Amino acid sequence: MKLCVTGSIATDHLMTFAGKFADSLIEEQLDNLSVSFLVDDLQIRRGGVAANIAFSLGRLGLGPILVGAVGQDWTDYRSWLVRHGVDVVAVRESDTAHTARFTCTTDSDSNQIASFYPGAMSDAREIELGPIAERVGGLDLVVISPNDPEAMIRHTQECRDRSIPFAADPSQQLTFMDGESIRKLVDGAAYLFTNEYEAALIEQKTGWSAGDILDRVGTRVTTRSAKGSIIESKGVDAIEVPVVSIGEVADPTGVGDAYRSGYLAGLAWGVSPERSAQLGSAIAALVIETTGTQEYELDRNEFIARIAGAYGDDAASEIASHLPVTIV
Repeated sequence: MKLCVTGSIATDHLMTFAGKFADSLIEEQLDNLSVSFLVDDLQIRRGGVAANIAFSLGRLGLGPILVGAVGQDWTDYRSWLVRHGVDVVAVRESDTAHTARFTCTTDSDSNQIASFYPGAMSDAREIELGPIAERVGGLDLVVISPNDPEAMIRHTQECRDRSIPFAADPSQQLTFMDGESIRKLVDGAAYLFTNEYEAALIEQKTGWSAGDILDRVGTRVTTRSAKGSIIESKGVDAIEVPVVSIGEVADPTGVGDAYRSGYLAGLAWGVSPERSAQLGSAIAALVIETTGTQEYELDRNEFIARIAGAYGDDAASEIASHLPVTIV
């Protein structure tokens, strides 16, 4: 299965705040907000939603095609992705703008305050999917993850025009997009990925009910934090999958991307939606225990054992049969 992942490629600047944001916020003064948090740590890591998803898919041996836009400052990042099995030929390099940057502070309750500088990401609207499909002999699924909004709409429409199945993963961009734009991104998607808040935001902004959305997409996959995830398709019973137990939370950044990569890997391997969600949850657990979205350790034997502990031996055996013998 040839997976193309479009979206942001960025550098993450991750900070931790030992207290709680809520202790510094006065409800009656939120319209005059001016606060500063003294952070304990700064980690500079590779990130961006599309790059995070592609990285994990590459480690699982699926050779994903990454599509996005970067600056000339991404040389080391490019080498890292190639070394981990990602096809980066279609990544567009800007001569004038820096690679996008995500700056995020996380408090002791795992709440986050973040900002995002798009930089070269705006050039993604100039990328055509047709030549990419021709180069690799066709695309089986295109993931439309957070990106320049015009690029997201363009890629979605091109998928429709070329009859290429696509997965809608609008995520953070939902906040900035209006209902009509969101409808364009979601309608006709083979898969719709959101968390609970994003699911509610889509319904609010589009005016569509949950039932309306199921009429318009093939499968709706919703992550629900500690409650696990739920997979819904019209006319069949919903599938609920619990999370994998985790140790100490290091940083929640990129956990949703990790889940998506596992779910997409399951699709590529042809396993059931339940197994796909279980695989996604297992990778998400590794990421939440690690600072940095692409820094987690993936030992094959330990990973299989962890899946067995969470979901049973049958799940572990089936997933293990598809894992590469050597994980890069």
